[in-house]
Amino acid sequence: MKTPVFDALKNLMEENSVSFHMPGHKGKNTLINWGDYIPYIDTTEVEGMDNLLEPRGIIQDSQDYAAEVFGSKATYYAVNGSTGSIYIALAAITKPGDKVLIQRNCHKAVYNALILNRIQPVYLYPNYNENHNVLTGLYPEDVDEALKADPEIKAVVITYPNYYGVCSDLKSIADIVHKYNKVLMVDEAHGPHFTFNDKLPVSALKAGADIVINSTHKTLPSFTQTSMIHVGTDRVDLNKLRDRYQLYTTTSPSYLFTLSNELAVSYMDSQEGRERLEWSIKKVDEVIERLNKIPRVEVFTGDPDDPTIYSKDNTKILITIDGIRGSMVKKKLRTDYNIRLEMADFYYALILTSLMNDDDDYEKVIAAIEDLAKNAPYEEINWVNVKMPTPKIIIRPADAYYGKKEQVKLKDAIGRVSAAPIIPYPPGIPLIVPGEEITQEIYEHVLFLMDNGIEIVGLMGKEKDNVVVVE
Repeated sequence: MKTPVFDALKNLMEENSVSFHMPGHKGKNTLINWGDYIPYIDTTEVEGMDNLLEPRGIIQDSQDYAAEVFGSKATYYAVNGSTGSIYIALAAITKPGDKVLIQRNCHKAVYNALILNRIQPVYLYPNYNENHNVLTGLYPEDVDEALKADPEIKAVVITYPNYYGVCSDLKSIADIVHKYNKVLMVDEAHGPHFTFNDKLPVSALKAGADIVINSTHKTLPSFTQTSMIHVGTDRVDLNKLRDRYQLYTTTSPSYLFTLSNELAVSYMDSQEGRERLEWSIKKVDEVIERLNKIPRVEVFTGDPDDPTIYSKDNTKILITIDGIRGSMVKKKLRTDYNIRLEMADFYYALILTSLMNDDDDYEKVIAAIEDLAKNAPYEEINWVNVKMPTPKIIIRPADAYYGKKEQVKLKDAIGRVSAAPIIPYPPGIPLIVPGEEITQEIYEHVLFLMDNGIEIVGLMGKEKDNVVVVE
């Protein structure tokens, strides 16, 4: 019997590594012991079980409860991940051919939605903080200027927080968007926990967003692929949203995922859940303080001189070790200390915590980083500008994606128009989007990332040295 996936998952379980990556449950139970119920409750729409696509009974009751907990006008459970939720949300607030103002470092799901809905993007670029070599937030005035310059823009899409936990001034951005009578959609995939503690950045709903997407599984105790769509205002047509929900959701939605969403909401609304989150926030503050005392180690918690960092979610612990590349920190923690991190780039490694991490997890990662910083050889790391390239939009993403294509060597694609995205993963933010010109700068940046162990999705061929371009 050949079961390579099962064998690998069993090995992962037996490895018993420390999890500082998604999902937020960290392999632990909360309100129920899942092992007692799987596979028995993996069912379909039998009598009495309601229907996620047309909820009128128990599922609707559960979603109404979630809306009450999160403070939304309506909440919808999603089982196709936040990718599917983004498709639904963007389709609900636009029509094909519309212009939408997009934060350029949005997740690839937003760009997929542009293609599926044949939307024309107008880009907002985040600030690049040269002092810390990290992309930070948006200037609200840039949003104002963009909307003033192009009245045809119908909606605005913002990522909040970004992968590093940086939050823009969303309240000011929401006020500006609404001043122009536009709709604000927020990809809050990494911030569903914001609702449950005032020490965290303000939630997107409280900041005034019209429609919000949460990845329940990222920071709350829920299964991978669980997500929620929250409607914040009357600017969103609920009938259209339900219609698009039907369009983009599987006709066999998982009851396991639906239940996992419900249990995550119920747990976070319990005294135990809120106390555990409170403890987690305090513990992270302590961990950051201890890490910063280790020679060579620095934790990025913000920059008072950078106005685009309105707030910072420090449950995403972003570390650098002087003389060690971020990708190497991630690799060494895995191979030498049995600690798995969420992601790394050239400079930083990301310790993604959740309320389900315990004291032992934190002590292990502190000890490992201290040992690594003490014993790892120092490598002279030349300063590298990791600012996002700003390619020129030549044609609409959908026109490039659905048009005639050919595959060429990456080095021969300079000056050509991309027909497929090129995406470092994680974090899943495209360097190049279909319809954009591939420049020398893009080419060199891709090579730089690959040389530093960053996986690039979208390159073709056995050697991953080909790219798809418009003929």
